[in-house]
Amino acid sequence: MSAREDFERWGGAAAFGTAHELTPMQTLLWRAERHPVQSSTTTVIIDLDRAPDWARFVAATEWGTGLVRRLRQRVVDPVVPTAAPTWADDPTFDLGYHLRRERVSSREEMLAQAAQMALRPFDRSRPLWEGVLFEGLLGDGGEGAAYVLKIHHALADPLGTVQLLSMLQSGKRAHTARKPLGGATTEPGADPVELAVSGLRTDVANLPEVARVAARNLGLAAARPQTAIASALRYGASVRRLLTQAATPSPELSPRTGKKWTFLTLDAPLEPLRNVARQGGGTLDDAAAALVLGGLRRYHARRDSSLPELPVGVRVSLDRADDLGNRFAGALISGPLAIEDPVDRVAAVRGEVLSLHTERALQVLDSAAPMMNRMPSFVGASALRTAAVPDAFVLTLPGPPRRRYMAGAEVQGMYVLGPLPGAALTVCLVTCGDTACIGVNVDASAVADLVELEECLAEGVEEMVAAAG
Repeated sequence: MSAREDFERWGGAAAFGTAHELTPMQTLLWRAERHPVQSSTTTVIIDLDRAPDWARFVAATEWGTGLVRRLRQRVVDPVVPTAAPTWADDPTFDLGYHLRRERVSSREEMLAQAAQMALRPFDRSRPLWEGVLFEGLLGDGGEGAAYVLKIHHALADPLGTVQLLSMLQSGKRAHTARKPLGGATTEPGADPVELAVSGLRTDVANLPEVARVAARNLGLAAARPQTAIASALRYGASVRRLLTQAATPSPELSPRTGKKWTFLTLDAPLEPLRNVARQGGGTLDDAAAALVLGGLRRYHARRDSSLPELPVGVRVSLDRADDLGNRFAGALISGPLAIEDPVDRVAAVRGEVLSLHTERALQVLDSAAPMMNRMPSFVGASALRTAAVPDAFVLTLPGPPRRRYMAGAEVQGMYVLGPLPGAALTVCLVTCGDTACIGVNVDASAVADLVELEECLAEGVEEMVAAAG
């Protein structure tokens, strides 16, 4: 990879997170968070072929936080919810608080420590990330390492986190002396009281326009009452379908407390998974869901539990016609658990996902977020709890397509461990070169035998790879 390509990516990283305010959905998750049950924390584990030089690693992180200004900013919330929270530079930013290194004796110990790290709540008065370099792991021909990054959804969602990390990494092992630098200016953030007063003033100034729009909509509804009622009923029916259980939850994946997380990591060759997806007429997203369902089918069979289906959370394109767009929403499907053939399972998942493209209310939470954000935080938290919760969330994310390095250490895998908002497990598949890196976050209170579950998921991976033959 050329130095020019690195500079282009680093320039893109400098433009990351330039919005002044949190979006309505970020605000809802920020204010409604009840850690860890409704956590909005993502953890990324990056396997490295060697332990990087610590001084160089610290310098690289210092550079990255200077380039991406958001990494040195904190959230400022108004004293009353009349305005959206804003980002402000942290004048007391201390890299030593956010970055440290530890030594472990095994990968299992590193995963256990990463899970405990993820369960600790953020200091919400500081920038919302924390990184630990774990040394002492076995690498190719010597001692390897793993970098664990914990990041809040308000700063970046899982997709944004992987994209940011991919942009900041280098295409070569050698040090790059000349790099683009971020701005050195520090702007004081708004006072929480002033922010609330400013939001109130904006609301008062917008009252005439709000009244005009409301009067126009009422006039349209009065002119065509039957059309308005029919449209409202169809939307309400769509909301009801999306907020109710797609299938009966599995008794083998409960009860769930959400207070004890266990991290698992698996690998699979990427091309066979794509081949199975094509054979089933689906996408890599569908193949990932089918892979997880294959593992859960084996787990239930070992425990003499027979279920035809279980609820699975997936990502659905908002472009409706296909899954090639960039706008997505989360929704529930009935995950087929009784289908043994992986290709047929992919086809069944594809059919379930396509049926959701006709739903009018896929963005109901985004639509309701601005209104809920004006209410006390417990209202938003209660609203999030009313939605049906799947047994498993499944997500795929595009990672770096080619070889990348961090302070001279080669990236050999990137695993995303998402939060557990009521689910028994969250599974994220990240494409890293020609490998599918699969990160699994399990609610340990919901699974009777974690070792058996890991074995079954690994067998589900082998089954999918074999089906591509």
